[in-house]
This record gives sequence, C-alpha cells and structure tokens, in this order.
Amino acid sequence: MINLDQLAAFVSVAELGSFTAAADRAGVTQPAVSLQIKLLEQRLGVRLIERVGRRAQPSAAGVEFLAHARKIIEQCDTALDAMAPYKEGAAGRVRIGSGGTASIHLLPRAIAAAKKRMPGLEITVKIGNTDEILRDLESNALDLAVVTLPAAARSLEVEIFYEDELLAVAPRGSDMPEGGPDAAFLQQKVMMLYDGGNTRQATDKWFADAGIRAQPVMEFGSVEAIKELVAAGLGWSVLPSLALRRDRAGYLATSPVKPRLVRQLGIVMRRDKHLTRGLREIVKCLRDFKD
Repeated sequence: MINLDQLAAFVSVAELGSFTAAADRAGVTQPAVSLQIKLLEQRLGVRLIERVGRRAQPSAAGVEFLAHARKIIEQCDTALDAMAPYKEGAAGRVRIGSGGTASIHLLPRAIAAAKKRMPGLEITVKIGNTDEILRDLESNALDLAVVTLPAAARSLEVEIFYEDELLAVAPRGSDMPEGGPDAAFLQQKVMMLYDGGNTRQATDKWFADAGIRAQPVMEFGSVEAIKELVAAGLGWSVLPSLALRRDRAGYLATSPVKPRLVRQLGIVMRRDKHLTRGLREIVKCLRDFKD
C-alpha cells in the first residue's frame, strides 16, 4: 500500500537531489527516507531514484511518477484544509426532520440562533408526518427530529422540550364562552380540523373524552390554510398556539378550550448518535426556546 510518507519522501529526494537533504526537510533520519523510497519502489515494481555521482535524481519512471505524486499530495493537502473547520468545530451539517407547524414557527428561531453561534453550520430541514420522520431518523437519514409526541422506538431517545396549548380559533368578533368553549359548544360550529398526525389524534381524543365524535366539514394538512379560512369567516378550528403568534393583524379570535388541551413537542435522536458540535448547538437552541 502506498502511503503519503512514501510519496513525500520521493518528491523531496527528486526535488532536492539528496537523501540527506530530504531527511532534513522532513525532520527524520536519512535511513528512514531511504526505507520509504525502497518500499515505494517495491510497491510499484520500478526504480524511481538513480544515483548519478553524488546526486540522486529520478529515473525515467520516476520523472513520470513525480507529476502524479505531486498531484496526490496536493489533493490530500486540499482535503486536510477542507476538514480543518470541522476539526476546529467551525463547520458541520445537521439534518432535521419536523412537522409543518414547528418548521414554520419554531425551527427558524432555533436555527438562526445556532447559525449565529456557528456560522459554518449547514442545516437542512425535511417536513413530514411523525411516522415518516421517525423512520428516516432510525435509518440515520436524519440527525434530529422535532415532532409532536408520542414518538417511541427502542433505538430512539425522546426529550420533551416544549408544551404547546391547542386553542379554539374563530373569526374576529366571535363570541367565546366564559372559561373557553368545550367540546359540546364546538360541535355546534362549522369545524375545520388539522389533519396532522399526533396533533389530530390529540384533538380527536379531546372530543371523544367528552363523548363526542369530531365531524369536521373540512380537513387540511396545513395549519396556515385553516387560519386563512377561519379568518374569512368560514368556520372554527382547534389549532396549536405556536401557529397563532402572528395572527393576521387581529383577524382571528382565540381562546383556551375547556378542559385545557396541550400537545408536547419533543427532540428525538438515535440513542447511539454521535453529538457533533453542530448537533449540540441545535439541541441547546431548541431547549432555550421561549414564548
């Protein structure tokens, strides 16, 4: 097997015309340089260096191989330079999976904070439902997931980091019952519900606990679409408060429901995941997320 020490020794001898001078450049002994050249010649099956008087110079094969050796060393130096930011912790890559609401209203702030601490960090975000995201996480196609819980698998570690209350949402000017609407009150409204995996399951359970089956007239996979339809006066909904922070200039009326309904968001990673600096920064910024 050819190694870089052998190539470097050969290039130095060819350039300096001396085994002794090449040894001085590398800070090793002359026999060490001679051994590297010998091993390289044995590997290639040709003589690379010839002695002409007191000077060492490349053979015909050595002249041709010299150009290749220089290119290999140059490419290796370039590769080492490219790895330097990672070694120093200044660069890296994090692949995040998330649901739609978190990706719009939570992740951007966490990503911006992480990029401020680590400008060379490359971040990609994949949007999908919880089951899809967790499958990608288990296969190591993603490094981290931010999803609505529950999320369970033997290979995954889950950390609850944010509680997001689900609120009744109505067109501006709508009358909200004192203490918030209950399931029976909302059953009488034109309902548009979010078809969003665990969030929808939590909403359906909230209705079911009151002995009511949710019967929305429309179902959407986009919270933003529902907000627009509610603002246009087409019905009511139950949506995550995270998505209601920027309420289209007051076009929506919101209220907690009765009893209170909360979903939990979790940071999910493989248990055996190596925590790079970039991954640690993202996790820290998510934990620091505040209302």
